[in-house]
Amino acid sequence: MKVQGEPMRSIWVESDGWSVGVIDQTRLPHAFVKVKLQTADEAGHAIRSMLVRGAPLIGATAAYGVCLAMREDASDAALERALTMLRATRPTAVNLHWALDGMRHVLTPLKPSERVAAAYQHAAALCDEDVAINRAIGEHGLKLFQEAWDKKGRKGRLNVLTHCNAGWLATVDWGTALAPMYLAHDAGLPVHIWVDETRPRNQGAVLTAWELGQHGVPHTVIADNVGGHLMQHGDVDLCIVGTDRTTAHGDVANKIGTYLKALAAKDNGVPFYVALPSPTVDWTIQDGVKQIPIEQREGTELSDVTGRLPSGDIATVRITPQGSTAANYAFDVTPARLVTALITERGVCAATEEGLLSLFPERRAGRSLSK
Repeated sequence: MKVQGEPMRSIWVESDGWSVGVIDQTRLPHAFVKVKLQTADEAGHAIRSMLVRGAPLIGATAAYGVCLAMREDASDAALERALTMLRATRPTAVNLHWALDGMRHVLTPLKPSERVAAAYQHAAALCDEDVAINRAIGEHGLKLFQEAWDKKGRKGRLNVLTHCNAGWLATVDWGTALAPMYLAHDAGLPVHIWVDETRPRNQGAVLTAWELGQHGVPHTVIADNVGGHLMQHGDVDLCIVGTDRTTAHGDVANKIGTYLKALAAKDNGVPFYVALPSPTVDWTIQDGVKQIPIEQREGTELSDVTGRLPSGDIATVRITPQGSTAANYAFDVTPARLVTALITERGVCAATEEGLLSLFPERRAGRSLSK
């Protein structure tokens, strides 16, 4: 995608050939700042502190964190230390574990002298794969957008509601839920995006709105609680969100508040789509509500808000009373029964185990489908 007209990805290897560049997403939208990661600990900090976020980008950053660790010490013990440290940075997004498992699989059989080059090669391949996957998700999602536009009689505008940020900032490029929006806009469909603010970190208001603005996609930021009202009045033609972990049965864990949007969509007959790359599917989990670990973050993310003052300075202020505690649940789980369909790089399917296996038949071996 583009920033101020210049194409770029969300993560890259710097010109020195080894350090890793990322965008400090905590500084957006008020400042566009690039950060250079030079150690595995710095990569871990970038993930934990959400300089980088979004399941696919977390996985890519972790993979490059292993690369940086191997530059310092390519021994077996150092590899295991790096994998353990990076795995502990965020609990909910399954791509983190998928990426680290892939790095272990590639590096463990090799001699320490061979590991650095192989690590960088695998991390780069992982990033290229993510870009191809997300472009394919966008193309499959575009067909659903075109169907919705036809159903509307090609009149007015196509109103799409999204929650959190599932764009190129959350991936290596293109994004998942936002990829169809970019392709639809580029194809000439009159799309308009309702952007949930997504409290408490405001990824929608801060990141999705910034992304869409950079690409010229019409959008409006709304408070999280407005979506149901818009659906009641026929102002939402479809919803599309991303996911950090999807169960084998089609339950999806996404940013907190997604479940409430899905309930409102179901009540108002609005299609509710989830866009996901296949590495986001956790085939070991059946019941998302019971089995997916839900990250709880610092209460200050809820009690404090950062923004730009009239003077132009950036400041953080507290909005809750002193002494009031804050419970900051980062994700919730939307049951498969509320999901109209899943959009993957291989096509669109029902949010069921059979639906997923129809697109990924290689996963069928050894599985006993539950009814």
